[in-house]
Amino acid sequence: MEGPLRRPTWRVMFYTSYAALANRIQEFLKMKIEFVPASEAESASGAWASAAFEGGGLSPGAARFDQAAGGALTRAIAAAKFTGAKGKTLQVLAPAGVSASHALLIGVGPQAGLNAARVETAAAEAYLALKTCGADTLTLSLAGASPEIGAAAALGITLAAYRFDRYRTREKADVKPTIQTVRIAVNDVPATKEAFAPLSALADGVIFTRDLVSEPANILYPAEFAKRVKALEPMGLQVEILGEAEMAELGMGALLGVGQGSSRESQLAVIQWKGGGDEPPVAFVGKGVCFDTGGISLKPADGMEDMIWDMGGAGAVAGLMHALAGRKAKVNAVGILGLVENMPDGNAQRPGDIVTSMSGQTIEVINTDAEGRLVLADALWYVQDRFKPQLIVDLATLTGAIVVALGHDFGGLYSNNDELAERLFKAGQTSGDALWRMPLPEAYEKQIESDAADVKNVGGRPGGSITAALFLQHFVKDTPWAHLDIAAVAWKKPSRVPTIPQGATGFGVRLLNQFVADSYEA
Repeated sequence: MEGPLRRPTWRVMFYTSYAALANRIQEFLKMKIEFVPASEAESASGAWASAAFEGGGLSPGAARFDQAAGGALTRAIAAAKFTGAKGKTLQVLAPAGVSASHALLIGVGPQAGLNAARVETAAAEAYLALKTCGADTLTLSLAGASPEIGAAAALGITLAAYRFDRYRTREKADVKPTIQTVRIAVNDVPATKEAFAPLSALADGVIFTRDLVSEPANILYPAEFAKRVKALEPMGLQVEILGEAEMAELGMGALLGVGQGSSRESQLAVIQWKGGGDEPPVAFVGKGVCFDTGGISLKPADGMEDMIWDMGGAGAVAGLMHALAGRKAKVNAVGILGLVENMPDGNAQRPGDIVTSMSGQTIEVINTDAEGRLVLADALWYVQDRFKPQLIVDLATLTGAIVVALGHDFGGLYSNNDELAERLFKAGQTSGDALWRMPLPEAYEKQIESDAADVKNVGGRPGGSITAALFLQHFVKDTPWAHLDIAAVAWKKPSRVPTIPQGATGFGVRLLNQFVADSYEA
């Protein structure tokens, strides 16, 4: 970049300091999860909840509470024609004979086939139904449930309770959560705590991603993102940060071209977790455009504020590495984050520019708003050149075309390797971060042929997500590789999923954590 970088203003430095303070306050105020003996559930004050099965049958914990309350739940079920269908709730206020101020039954559907995923969702729904009830404690009775079921309930509540509210200075009392502690009553407290430990680390990774993706761009710019990742080193991660000078020496003309219109210096974060002996690492690469105006190919003003989450791929990789370190995963993994801002100014990249990537391939920039693939081109080449990984998975909020193709419930999956694609698809089914495989037809390569360079960065509207993936494939050698276009799933507004509040989803963290567990730790 020509010319000196402008120093941050006092206002920016103040807000960054405020964000750090807000982080500490939020950590202090974070809702607490406790595991207690099942015998304590009926005597608990505050809010109480348990499960009911389809047909109106009570779970063991609910049956014990009903007996203590003189049949209050049985009478309420009959009066309300409550069936126990999945997702349905029944609430009784201040039932006689017990100390609870609110009693809630949450329907979990048929008793047969009840699994951790259904309990995770049901626990999240129970929390959401009671979070503003006025009580500060919620006791979830899971008498008779396995430790795995208890741990799943704790995960569901932890994810459902997420809020990004650090910049609020006031809030209406009727919408502010009152529940501060959730007590999960189980038969075997030590075993449930042990089962929850890796899930707690996973939740921390998801929350770390959600926080990153939710931050406004005046707070989370490339250097600040890199700083937050660097701060993870006490967890056992090794983190290197490359600035523009180092990237220029490596020949990363594609990535650097995207950021040259911004006063914020571009960064490349390299995160290593070494938990798997001498094996080559598995690599995860994330697009981290901290704000995307479109550059000279300027986006419309309407909705541009959403481009704070155009770093969702890098956020997911950062959260994944957080989770792997937190649970001491038995794998060697490397995460690469390409961090830039795409801004218009007199030094910005122009349509028609030709840049030289780290691979030596030249790229004709037709549209500066197709910038994420330029960032990934150099990041992909770098990780192959330096680490020789077993495989690569990249994540990027890359195209609006994937939203048109798949809607808002699936990430697009592209791969040059059928086995890798199948493993990722199955991990998506298990984790809830669902994927759908998309084609990589050679015939579509014609759309990204350039008259002036080796390749051009857009191929027109038809098959826009496909041609973006084909572009990336130019920068992959023989390594098994998958590209996940997560533009449709990194942010939900509104959200229909109980464990995903409106806003940043953390998509990709659970998926890739599951992928690692299935592929390298089974």
